Amino acid sequence: MKIGFLFPGQGTQKIGMGKDIYEKYEEARKIYNLAKEITGVDIAHISFEGEEEVLNETKNTQIAILTMSLAILEILKKNNIKAEVSAGLSLGEYAALVSGGALTNETALKLIQKRGEYMQKLLPEGKWKMAAIFGLSEKQILEVCNRVKGKFVVPANFNTTEQIVISGEEEGIIEAEKIAKEMGAKKVRILNTAGPFHTEKLQKSSEALRTELEKVEFNSFNSQVIKNLDGEPYSEQDDIKEILAKHIVNPVRFSKTIETMLNSGIDTFVEIGPGKTLSGFVKREKQDREVNILNICDIKTLEETIEILKS
Repeated sequence: MKIGFLFPGQGTQKIGMGKDIYEKYEEARKIYNLAKEITGVDIAHISFEGEEEVLNETKNTQIAILTMSLAILEILKKNNIKAEVSAGLSLGEYAALVSGGALTNETALKLIQKRGEYMQKLLPEGKWKMAAIFGLSEKQILEVCNRVKGKFVVPANFNTTEQIVISGEEEGIIEAEKIAKEMGAKKVRILNTAGPFHTEKLQKSSEALRTELEKVEFNSFNSQVIKNLDGEPYSEQDDIKEILAKHIVNPVRFSKTIETMLNSGIDTFVEIGPGKTLSGFVKREKQDREVNILNICDIKTLEETIEILKS
């Protein structure tokens, strides 16, 4: 069995996520307490019983999802379950870097707080949306974006070969939805996000985060981590600070990430955090390969997964 960990990104959050794990496991409570100590945000309260609109603020969402992922990771470590390869979608890459040994829990939480704050506060004026388009190729998605006149709309997340997320001005996204359906898209879904993420519009956020990254020392990797930027593994020669700064303004190449993990021999994928989004991506990309796809989002799935992996 060759295990790969996957960590979700923004849009998977929901009130109550992680609560049962927090209540049962001391390891989880320690991570939530650490998050509060470092960020000054009571992310347990916001995640478990706060208002949905508060959780959905980018500055809170990113801390909440990372904290839940790190809490589960600690429980897996206690059970001697580790990944040979890790990857995350967008903010999930920070959890992947913790899994791969390059970041500590403390540093990841500090960075993700700054990342969330900058991505929320340094947005250009305007109304922004993101939408997932199903059933069109990369070439067709570029055509959709090009056909939207007078509004900024570009590809942002290449999730699978048949699911690509576009990002941009709200009016442009609405127009793109109509164009995509005319071109034969199976479905278009507006996402639970509030910014032109992974586009050039976040250049100020990228520059501000780069300043924060300069203060950080990264450790050597103890296992492989795949980059969102190009879907390839980090190497010891990579400038991680530059990559994470560029991460904010460049599309996420997650379909390539899954391909790289499959080609490296990963046969057991474990999604760690709220939702089952990334598990679904793997199911669509595995191309009849025999792989196990597990996800951990609550007590039941956590304990089932531990039992499967330990056996």
